Amino acid sequence: MPHALRHRLATLAAAAALMAAGAAHAQSFNAVASTPAQVKPAIDQAYTQLMASPAILKLLDAVKADHDRSVEDLKMLTEIEAPPFKEQKRAEAFLARMKALGLADAKIDAEGNVVGLRKGTGNGPKLLISAHLDTVFPAGTDVKVKERDGKLYAPGISDDTRGLSVLLSWLKVLNDNKVQTVGDLLFVGNVGEEELGNLRGMKALFRDQLDIDGMVGLEPAPDGSVLILGTGSHRYEFTFKGPGGHSYGAFGQVPSAIHGMGRAIAKIADVKTPSFPKTTFTVGTVGGGTSVNTIAPDARMAVDIRSDAMEPLLETEKKILAAVDEAVAEENKRWGVTTLAVSNKLIGDRPGGRTPADSVMVEAAIRANTAFGHKTLLSGASTDANVPMALGIPAIIIGGGGKTGGFHALSEWIDVTDGWKGAQNSLVTVLGLVGVQGVSEPLLPKRPPRAAAK
Repeated sequence: MPHALRHRLATLAAAAALMAAGAAHAQSFNAVASTPAQVKPAIDQAYTQLMASPAILKLLDAVKADHDRSVEDLKMLTEIEAPPFKEQKRAEAFLARMKALGLADAKIDAEGNVVGLRKGTGNGPKLLISAHLDTVFPAGTDVKVKERDGKLYAPGISDDTRGLSVLLSWLKVLNDNKVQTVGDLLFVGNVGEEELGNLRGMKALFRDQLDIDGMVGLEPAPDGSVLILGTGSHRYEFTFKGPGGHSYGAFGQVPSAIHGMGRAIAKIADVKTPSFPKTTFTVGTVGGGTSVNTIAPDARMAVDIRSDAMEPLLETEKKILAAVDEAVAEENKRWGVTTLAVSNKLIGDRPGGRTPADSVMVEAAIRANTAFGHKTLLSGASTDANVPMALGIPAIIIGGGGKTGGFHALSEWIDVTDGWKGAQNSLVTVLGLVGVQGVSEPLLPKRPPRAAAK
């Protein structure tokens, strides 16, 4: 069998296994690159040293011992609702836990992110480790945690409250065991990851902190999954306005905003996009009109455009904007008027990017996975990592442990049985990147500080 075919079959098999395991965001976490068969010798050596160190083995035992307590943090935080743009109460609770666990200088920044710096010994890299505070669920959602059949059920419990609780567990065990990293660890519970939050938390962090050398984010992902690609997206709200009128009396004299929007939707539906890089669009919501017997004076729709590369994203955006303008012109021409108009507003802008599969950060995650007996699947989706990726800063998303499912549904669940194993794996990934005093040197390179945006 040719090598290329063997690789393709292996990739498909891995993807199938991933789906069968109930992967996080299963519709998004797909194989996007070949996993390097070998990592650089320095990376292999660093993780060999870490996994042979009595201090690190003791630390990993502490992660296991802290599991039950961390599940209590998970329940406590889950039961504090955190709708988009209303994360304040959960942020305050997360901040209180960070302070109690040793980050006395932690604070809530102007955007609403909870930020605390655990200093290294000096001269090492600065690594941001994060999980997002917000969920997709509106205020008033029942977020009480319910346990049945060995699983914990509650909206947002895995996406991404599990990540928050794992960060707190890491902080506790690092401080309890007096493990000193070489590089700095910037602990963050960020806002604005979901829905129209538009990655505002991460955008603010990277705008204000110009010396971050890399990012590792925690999301509900299966063991071995390493997200390296950030799918970019633009979202638009279109508003159609016309004079309106009686469906009978004004017929032939005024254009319909809804008819114009309908023409636009039909044209958008005919837009062609490449299958690679995967590029998609949808008219997600529509509305308008006043009554069944009125020529609609207004209509509105929201459009989502996504791509794994910015060039086809922008090309598709251009086609969709042109299609809407053409539709309005046709509706006006149909009645010999110029009274129908359309305006648009960019309501979502998520930059795209990629961390190369052969980069130090990705190979470090691969080597850590190997140490815990996991094969690595390199995946892609739209996450907080989009922001650093778009800036050329290495970033990945990995899991925090536990089996999860039902994302963005009221039936969301997590099985935390042996979840400490994933928390150990991801912590070792982080420790290899920043280095541990007396054990290993940092793998993540320090970058020159970026210039502030004008």
